[in-house]
Amino acid sequence: MTDQPADINAKFTPRVFSGIQPSGNLTLGNYLGALKRFAEKQDQGIETIYCLVDLHAVTVWQEPEALKRQTREAAAAFIASGIDPDRSILFNQSQVSAHAELGWLLNCVARVGWMNRMTQFKDKAGKNAEKVSLGLYAYPALMAADILTYHATMVPVGEDQKQHVELTRDIAAKFNHDYGVEFFPSPAPLIEGAATRVMSLRDGSKKMSKSDPSDASRINLTDDADTIAKKFRKAVTDPAPLPEAIEGLEGRPEARNLVNIYAALAGMTPDAVIGEYGGQGWGVFKPALADLAVAKLAPISTEMGRLMADPAEIDRILGKGAAKADAIAQPILEQTLDIMGMIRSR
Repeated sequence: MTDQPADINAKFTPRVFSGIQPSGNLTLGNYLGALKRFAEKQDQGIETIYCLVDLHAVTVWQEPEALKRQTREAAAAFIASGIDPDRSILFNQSQVSAHAELGWLLNCVARVGWMNRMTQFKDKAGKNAEKVSLGLYAYPALMAADILTYHATMVPVGEDQKQHVELTRDIAAKFNHDYGVEFFPSPAPLIEGAATRVMSLRDGSKKMSKSDPSDASRINLTDDADTIAKKFRKAVTDPAPLPEAIEGLEGRPEARNLVNIYAALAGMTPDAVIGEYGGQGWGVFKPALADLAVAKLAPISTEMGRLMADPAEIDRILGKGAAKADAIAQPILEQTLDIMGMIRSR
């Protein structure tokens, strides 16, 4: 594998790209690990492009009307979490055809061996790998296209997606090497914050997931204030009080998870949280966490409800964002076709 030149990103405009599947029921994990950070990027003087990746969603069966509803709900969550459609580009992936077109071209650059190393496919396919869609197997190449069709240089992701950004870097490097160009950047994964991986409120060893059978295991962004408070007050913990030092959280996954969530919501470090609450029992800390979470999250669920009451306005916002995204993506796709030797005479 040929590496990119160390300074290749210096020739590209700094640009952030990230996307979320519109598969319904976004959680506190999506907010702290993604949406909150997406909104903060708008204040850093960097162009920000955020996408609802509906083409990725259909790698597994989606009921069409449910997919439309979930796409609008995800868009509402982005906006309610602080993403301003006038400051960022917000759109759904299927409205910009360059994603699918570049995805095919990059399928022809990526190697089967690279795909076979993708741990998320193994996790999702399980023992039924022969029966899943080809799209589920090949979607990391489409994810690379999502990023590279905007020449994005930074990709905010959770730890579980870091491997896909590394694959994108490999695909970009191979394309540049094979065609003797410095056309695609080498995007960097951005993994930041105290709670980039939010765990279940029922089992601190498992990631908070919308697919968990227990609704008490997660905070949904659509939960009202009473539900949010109740779930935190009933969150599973061990019997010991919070430690006096951060090292005392070792081997205490539920305690660490709640401290990390508090830190991320409050904009503090976990050390600072322990400095404030060390030695205190859960009867003190969990109500404080519940109050903080309600203050931060209840306005989001309220605003989501208001936005969802006007689906035509959400569709207008997504269409406007798609037009802006297409204006960036189409020239990059056309240059890719030129580099690869495709005749374009119309």
